[in-house]
Amino acid sequence: MPVSFSIAFVAGVTPTKWTRIWNDRRADVPLTVFRTESPEQIAVLHDGRADISLVRLPIDDTNLSVINLYNEIPVVVASKDHEIEQAETVLLADLAGEHLLQNPDDVPEWRDVADEVRDGSRRALPPMRDLDETMEQVAAGVGIIIVPHSIARLYGRKDVVSRPVTDVADTQIALAWITRETTDDIEEFIGIVRGRSKASSRTDAGTAADATASAEDDEGPARSDGRPSKPPRKPKKTDKAKAAAKAIRVAAAKAKPAVRKKTENSPGRTRPTKNPNKGKSRGR
Repeated sequence: MPVSFSIAFVAGVTPTKWTRIWNDRRADVPLTVFRTESPEQIAVLHDGRADISLVRLPIDDTNLSVINLYNEIPVVVASKDHEIEQAETVLLADLAGEHLLQNPDDVPEWRDVADEVRDGSRRALPPMRDLDETMEQVAAGVGIIIVPHSIARLYGRKDVVSRPVTDVADTQIALAWITRETTDDIEEFIGIVRGRSKASSRTDAGTAADATASAEDDEGPARSDGRPSKPPRKPKKTDKAKAAAKAIRVAAAKAKPAVRKKTENSPGRTRPTKNPNKGKSRGR
């Protein structure tokens, strides 16, 4: 039976486009894809459950190669009748008096301005086993959460509302794998994620070290929609031809003897003065 290739992805990531391309190109290698929660996103690499993992940073990247893919916009989620429903975006100052249903250290920007942290009035969190139960608390008006937009969308409900928070740092989605266990299949998937064609994905992927070192240069600005960034534009043949023709013209111009330009009687002029009457019909 063919060896399979395993891909893990943290909640909120949608790898469908990349896995579909894999299945088109590598039908000979069965694909296993499964979702993880943040505490498990790199554990699945170290225990062998996944060959590669789509993770949400930060992570402990010891012995790992990591390629940043795109940023996620942070949003605040509150009950449907909350005042943020009337806003397009929200500032942290507007949320300083709220009760955060998360560890304050998970959102340090909020922690640093929060009234309940500053005055010591913060109460214990209610029991919440997962984000579904957390959303129930949010919907009931117990407090708010600040999470990446993809998480708010994944766990969204009709009785909650979310709005972007402009002064909280974006989170990042990245591709991670164990460096010493880099395989041709991992290089193939890196090429797919970076948008390489079928012909170039295996030859241009490079080594894991090269991929990590050149991630920022190759990827360009990160995108929040999850699509791979466009590769740098390659010079066209017409560009080379134009450059060669320009060089020939410059060389020819230098070879010509210098010709002294005629000047008008008016001092300081370098161009002939146009005749204002030229082209006008005579009135006589």
